[in-house]
Amino acid sequence: MLRQAGCTHIIIGHSERRQYFGETDDTVNRKLAAALEAGLTAIVCIGELLEEREAGLTDEILRRQSQGAFRKIDNKFSSQITIAYEPVWAIGTGKTATPEIAAAAHRIIRAELETIFGAQIATQIRILYGGSVKPENARSLMSQEEIDGALVGGASLDPRSFAAICRW
Repeated sequence: MLRQAGCTHIIIGHSERRQYFGETDDTVNRKLAAALEAGLTAIVCIGELLEEREAGLTDEILRRQSQGAFRKIDNKFSSQITIAYEPVWAIGTGKTATPEIAAAAHRIIRAELETIFGAQIATQIRILYGGSVKPENARSLMSQEEIDGALVGGASLDPRSFAAICRW
C-alpha cells in the first residue's frame, strides 16, 4: 500500500512508537522484514532512554536493539537499510549528546552491524544521528567521521533552521 502511494522510505522503531505504542525489538524486526520485502528503504531507529544511559547500559541497549531489528534479515537487503541513532534522552529534553558521545554510540552500532552482516556490508550501511539536530550543533556532529548524516525532527519544521542544517 505504501509503495502504491509513492512511498520509497519508511521510518521503523522511532522512539515515540516504542514509547507510546509499545513497539518492541520484535515488532521492529517484523516491520523491517515486511518493508524490505516490499522494496522500501528502511530507516531503523535505535537508542537508549535517559535512565538506561545513566545506568551505564547504553552499549547493551544499542547492541540488543541492533540484534533484534536485524535478526534473520538477509544481507541482500543491506542497501535498503539506514540506521538512525536516536538517543531518546536528547529528544525534546534540552539535553544534547556531544559529538563525542554520538560518535561513540555510532561506533558501537557499526561494530554490531559487522557482527550481524560482516565487515564489508557494515561499512556500507549509513548511520545517521537523530537526537535533536539543530543549526547550532549540526556542524560539530557532522564533522564526526562515524556520523553519516542526520535524521532531523522538529528543526525540519522551520525552513530557515532546516536550511541551515542542510548547509553542513
